[in-house]
Amino acid sequence: MGILRGLYLAVAISSAASFSFIASSMAQDLTIGVSISTTGQGAALGIPERNTITLFPEQIGGVKIKVIQLDDAGDPTAATTNARRLITENKVDVLVGSSITPATIAIANVAFEATVPHFALAPMPVAAGKEKWTIVLPQPVGLMAKALFEHMKKNNVKTVGLIGFSDSWGDLWVKSFKDIGEPMGLQMVADERYARADTSVAGQALKLVSTNPDAVLVAGSGTAAALPQIALRERGYKGPIYQTHGAVTKDFIKIAGKSAEGSILASGPVVAAELQADSALTKAPGVAYVTAYEGKYGKDTRTQFGAHMWDTLQILNRIVPVALKKAKPGTQEFREAIRTALESEREIAASQAVYNFTATNRYGVDDRARILITVKNGDWDVIK
Repeated sequence: MGILRGLYLAVAISSAASFSFIASSMAQDLTIGVSISTTGQGAALGIPERNTITLFPEQIGGVKIKVIQLDDAGDPTAATTNARRLITENKVDVLVGSSITPATIAIANVAFEATVPHFALAPMPVAAGKEKWTIVLPQPVGLMAKALFEHMKKNNVKTVGLIGFSDSWGDLWVKSFKDIGEPMGLQMVADERYARADTSVAGQALKLVSTNPDAVLVAGSGTAAALPQIALRERGYKGPIYQTHGAVTKDFIKIAGKSAEGSILASGPVVAAELQADSALTKAPGVAYVTAYEGKYGKDTRTQFGAHMWDTLQILNRIVPVALKKAKPGTQEFREAIRTALESEREIAASQAVYNFTATNRYGVDDRARILITVKNGDWDVIK
């Protein structure tokens, strides 16, 4: 009886251990909550971001992923509501969004309060003391602005008129001009603003033309960036017009038409992914994205905004396996493990940049994240 009892006990322990192993290996889904602008003024950015989600794999690091996507229409209030809902109802492990800066800031505030990792898809100011839970995938305004200002300087531009959104996106560019452009010898002779939903900027364009600047900088994004481009050309402005990386969509060219010809834009490298040197770490992920996206949605449909969503996947591919060594999805410990892995992993190659995040650098990019392009014959052309 003693032998049988011992044998039974051994089998029971073995079965319990096997069950424990199976249960631990059956990790909960990795839940990703997304709030982007698939309607409204940010739709030209949000739609390719939504489309890119359809290219995501079923698993990351051996764990099944579940993506819950909501539309915030670019409204900060809606973005706040979406973020809170995704955290409280869906218990997401990661937040992603939004498509435009004001809504992105709103999500970042919620992420900070709830201590959830947040992948921002629009450039935003990262407030000191609130940087812990947000990383920003698009290039920082300062990095892209420097490329534009250097081009201006090289081409003997001395005076610049600015027309930008009357929100945080426009404010970021004015600040960058003062911080970077003015020390380079550039002078801002006009600062005009317009709302994202405006249908005319005739008055602002006339004021800009009257100051006769050597160049004009449009601090807009999406299709709304085309409005000043058209108005300035219609009112006879013949100088160079610079646009931010927020305007780099084919819709911008389509809407601006001939007015877009010759405009100069800062951009991420995915727009010209195939033209990069083979040694560029951004080439392989960029070509992979373009091949997958345009294979599904058609030739020349790539955008850098969709690529930011793709790069969310590239980063998760690197950090999720690291985080899984410490905790399981669905727990606060896993959220913390995601956050710390973001700061420990180096040289994360993606389509738009090579990322090296730190506790204080939440953009984590360098000059490998930018190129200059122009519009030539209705298409993009790289400025060498």
